[in-house]
Amino acid sequence: MKKVIIATKNKGKAKEFQQMFAPYGYEVQTLLDLPQIEDVEETGVTFEENAILKAETVAQELRALVIADDSGLSIDALDGRPGVYSARYAGEDKSDERNMVKVLDELESVKDADRTARFHCVLAIAGPGIKTETVTGTCEGRILNEKRGDNGFGYDPIFFVPSLNKTMAQLTPEEKSSISHRGNALKQLRERISDFI
Repeated sequence: MKKVIIATKNKGKAKEFQQMFAPYGYEVQTLLDLPQIEDVEETGVTFEENAILKAETVAQELRALVIADDSGLSIDALDGRPGVYSARYAGEDKSDERNMVKVLDELESVKDADRTARFHCVLAIAGPGIKTETVTGTCEGRILNEKRGDNGFGYDPIFFVPSLNKTMAQLTPEEKSSISHRGNALKQLRERISDFI
């Protein structure tokens, strides 16, 4: 079975990658399966810089093909915040709940029409003897005043997708992967995966 290492310890992301790669006959390993690998400090100021940093560091350590993603939420009314700080927006201890509360507090006086936002995902693929490449996916939506839905993770319960009239957290995993920022980035990656393997 073909193997690809996803440089994440995020169980939500790991599950999404497994679902996306399963039909293509790939065994997905994540850093949850490789506890000896230290977390890579995300010192980049863009999603692309962080994704490349993670992919290249882990690929060098494991001498293997590695895909790393950096993703997050950009809200227009907040000048693109939380951006690269999405996971730790409310503090160093990652908390989806506190992050959502902070965003909702900051948008309290912003009217619905001005609550436009998008999820960004940059995937970087690195490995021995290959040039590191990136692909980018986005998903447009707006931020609600309250949470809706129980699926997904992160900001999904407050991110409304107008084309489906649902939040990300109200979508099935299949619906989400068909329209999500990560799903869109992965579609591009799949088209080029044979260049790397």
